[in-house]
Amino acid sequence: MQSNPVFTPYIFPNGTEVKNRIVKASMEENMSNAQLLPSDELINLYDTWANGGTGLLLTGNVMIDRKAMTGPGGVVLEADTPIEKFQRWAKAAKQNNTKVWMQINHPGRQVYAKMKGKVYSPSDVALSMGKHSTLFGKPSPMTIAQIEDVITRFGDTAEQAQSAGFDGVEIHAAHGYLIAQFLSPLVNKRKDQWGGSLENRAKLLISVVKEIKRRTHEDFSVGVKINSADFQRGGFDIDDAIDVIKMLEPLNIDLVELSGGSYEAPAMQGVTADGRSLAREAYFLSFAQKIADTTCIPVMTTGGIRRLPVAEGVLAKGVKLVGIATGLAMEPNLPRKWQDEPMFSASHPVVTWKNKVLKALAIMAIVKLNLRRVGKGKKAKARASALLTLLVDQIRAAKLTKRYLREHN
Repeated sequence: MQSNPVFTPYIFPNGTEVKNRIVKASMEENMSNAQLLPSDELINLYDTWANGGTGLLLTGNVMIDRKAMTGPGGVVLEADTPIEKFQRWAKAAKQNNTKVWMQINHPGRQVYAKMKGKVYSPSDVALSMGKHSTLFGKPSPMTIAQIEDVITRFGDTAEQAQSAGFDGVEIHAAHGYLIAQFLSPLVNKRKDQWGGSLENRAKLLISVVKEIKRRTHEDFSVGVKINSADFQRGGFDIDDAIDVIKMLEPLNIDLVELSGGSYEAPAMQGVTADGRSLAREAYFLSFAQKIADTTCIPVMTTGGIRRLPVAEGVLAKGVKLVGIATGLAMEPNLPRKWQDEPMFSASHPVVTWKNKVLKALAIMAIVKLNLRRVGKGKKAKARASALLTLLVDQIRAAKLTKRYLREHN
């Protein structure tokens, strides 16, 4: 099995090496403690993945500002955050010759109304999700000072991650979060130097990368997660992605992860808003192949990969790394499984509801249920009731929201 390309090492542009091409892609975990630090269960989850054979682990969202959260139970790392828990997290994740990068993020306008706090966006364009739109706060257009503060905070978090022992960071510029909002012509209606042309809309991303590179060592890896497309008519699309990645090339980053979609069009779960159909596995492979052919930056794609032959097919298209999220939630030892049983397929949550928003929420709820089970030392539950799991998740989220508001507002 060692001759299989999926299990061959890879060396990033900065010289660091991962033992194979399998990357645990980021998932929303919501497993912090009351202080918004990594919980013991979260640390144990990464211990399990490290010992399951994955080459590189990307953490779930770590927020750069405790007043701007993607959801309750999120982990926060700011300039003055104590890092002992993060050191434990990194140490657990780096067992078995595994590398770990911290995904760092600001949600922008994708902040639940009940969470309060800062609901930022480049412009005052609210989320359009029909009757579900009221779940989210009304965004305020950012001032120049707020933009500069966000850039500094990304640098603070990256520097703290480096101090804690993480091997790198991945900047989340996809899925409709703040940096993706600046990239989107549908959301960014600014008339100043941060809006208008694609070059101006990409300025926040470029500034964040430069700030992180300035404040970290050369062997500290920096990656960017970007949408191949937003899958909304008139939105950020493949040609925009290619142009932005060209802007990133002079900055010597180590990886571009290709995904797609947002809360409005959850293509990362196989659902679009513009009528396009996605493959059953490796949703964004055709986009990733096109981008890999045009850039010197290593490319990784994520989206529904559950089988080894599909992972092999991804690499055959010139994509350097294979990102797996849900598959590793359902089977945390998937790389070891593939070595013993090459035709093994990880299970995937099955939700047949027609409502796209509720379907996406139910899938996320099932994934998070299994992350918590593995974090507690239990086996993942392959089949779970979508309705019951979503209800339990909503009750849990309400309790975590109350905890957050009590402790941090």
